Amino acid sequence: RHLGRPHVIGCWEVDGALVDPGPESSIGTVLEALDGARPEAILLTHIHLDHAAATGALVRRWPDLRVYVHERGAPHLIDPSKLLASAERLYGDQMQRLWGDIVPGPEQNVKALGGGETVRGMRVAYAPRHASHHVCYLHEETGTAFVGDVAACRLPGTNLVIPPTPPPDIDVEAWEDSIALVEGWQPEKLALTHFGPIEDPATHLAEAKRRLREEAELAHQMDEATYEADLQ
Repeated sequence: RHLGRPHVIGCWEVDGALVDPGPESSIGTVLEALDGARPEAILLTHIHLDHAAATGALVRRWPDLRVYVHERGAPHLIDPSKLLASAERLYGDQMQRLWGDIVPGPEQNVKALGGGETVRGMRVAYAPRHASHHVCYLHEETGTAFVGDVAACRLPGTNLVIPPTPPPDIDVEAWEDSIALVEGWQPEKLALTHFGPIEDPATHLAEAKRRLREEAELAHQMDEATYEADLQ
């Protein structure tokens, strides 16, 4: 319920860990869903504000909370000044309304990942290039892959798959390799941040690859104004 809207940003809870807690502006939704429970860890797919901006505030609330994040994202979680400067170029004076208060994460709470680890029953894989610091997690027991933005977005009740392509990190070929990595896991379910569970991972991942390539080709063929108009 980001800014009161359903089906925008989803925080997943698995075995006491929160995967992508979302922005601080929606932290009340997370606390309400926890219903008094105390999370044991935060697992971040990446540090974009819609996925991770509540992290510092949650650590402030529970000072022993461990935070797992890719090694390239960890410094910007600890000191978010560069991240915020970049985001302000996109969101301007809407930063506070959209994402809330961005609180630095204490260095002692942050565990940097490189990919290849197993964390709390989750297999970790480095999976760029929606972002250069993106990871995905496979929950071994249930076969659920927590894929952040690598597997694109889909609104519940529709078949429309949209790859989110914010500047400046996009690398289509590397992103396709990351989708292939998730396909190689042969997950039983995908957990999308935007939004919800996908019960047919193979079909969805194939469509995510097709749509990513389609958008890349359109962006190559059109000038900026025409491409933006086409997206409306």
